[in-house]
Amino acid sequence: MQFSLESNVALQNVLAAMEVERKKIAATQTKGYIFIATGIALAVLGFIMGFAGPAIVIGLIPIIYGGVVLYKIGDELHAYKESYKQDVIGEALRFLDKSLTIKPYEGILAREFIFSQLFTKDPDRYKTEDLVSGKAGQTNFYFAEVHAEYKTVTHTKNGTRTEWHDIFKGIIFVADFNKHFNGVTIVRPKDFGTALGAWFSKNLFSFSDKNLIKLENVDFDKTFVTYGTDQVESRYLLTPAMMERILKLNRGTKYTISLSFIESRMYIGFPLNRNYFEAPVFKSLLNLGLLNDDITTIKFMYDIVKELDLNTRIWGKN
Repeated sequence: MQFSLESNVALQNVLAAMEVERKKIAATQTKGYIFIATGIALAVLGFIMGFAGPAIVIGLIPIIYGGVVLYKIGDELHAYKESYKQDVIGEALRFLDKSLTIKPYEGILAREFIFSQLFTKDPDRYKTEDLVSGKAGQTNFYFAEVHAEYKTVTHTKNGTRTEWHDIFKGIIFVADFNKHFNGVTIVRPKDFGTALGAWFSKNLFSFSDKNLIKLENVDFDKTFVTYGTDQVESRYLLTPAMMERILKLNRGTKYTISLSFIESRMYIGFPLNRNYFEAPVFKSLLNLGLLNDDITTIKFMYDIVKELDLNTRIWGKN
C-alpha cells in the first residue's frame, strides 16, 4: 500500500507543522555533534603534538558545550518523536481503519511473549513498544515491536565477559481465533537455526518425534516443521486452505515467520531488521518513503485477518 499524502489533508497539515520542528531539532543536534567532534579532534591533535595537559582542557570545552546543547534539546526531541507516533502514525491508522489505535509506551508483555511458546529461551533483557490494536471484521488483533535478548557470561583469565544475544527482534502479532484449542500447535521455520533471531519453540511441554506432524502439503513441509500435542486438532486446524494462506503470508516477508496456536489465540512472529514507527530527524517528513514503509507494515498486519480468513467462523469458542 502506498500511502498518499494528497489523499489526507489532515495528515498533510500535521507533517508540514512537524517539519518545522524537525528542522530546528536537526540543526541543533548537528551543532552539538560538531562541537563534540571538534573537541575530540583538538584533544587528539594536542596529544600528537605532545601537549597532553592543555589538550584535555582545550578539548573538554567544546565537548562539554556540545553535550549541553544536546541535553537541552532532549525534551523537544522526545516530544517530537511522541507526536510523530500519536499524530502521524495515529492519523494514518485511523485513515486505514477507525478501530486502529497505537499506544507508543505499551506492547506485548514479557509473560505473553514467553507464553507464545515460539522461543526456547526466556529473555534476560526485554523491550517492547508501539502497541497497535484494532478489529478487522469480527476479529480482534494486536501487535507490537519486541526486542528480546539473553545474556551469556564467560569467565576468562582477564575477568568476566558478558555478551547479549538476540532471541527475537521484530513484531509479534496476536489474533483471536474464535476457538479454544485443547492442545498446542507450533509451526516454525525449517531453517530456524539460520533465521533472524532464535527460532525455537519454548518447551513448556516436551516435544518429541511423536509430536511431529507430517502434513500433506509438500511446500508447507519444506518451509516449516510442525509440532502438536493433539495430532487430530492440529490437522483439523491446519487445513489445506489454511496451509496455503500461511505460505502466501510467508512469501510476503523477508524472513520466515513462526506461528503458534494456544488456547484461543494465534501468535505470529515476524523478524525485522529495523525499528519501525520512529520519527526521522535528519530526513524530511515531507518525503513519504519512511512513512510509506511504516504504513505498509501496518497494512500487512491488518490484512493478516483477511489472508488467513479468520473472520470465517467455522468453529465456536467451545
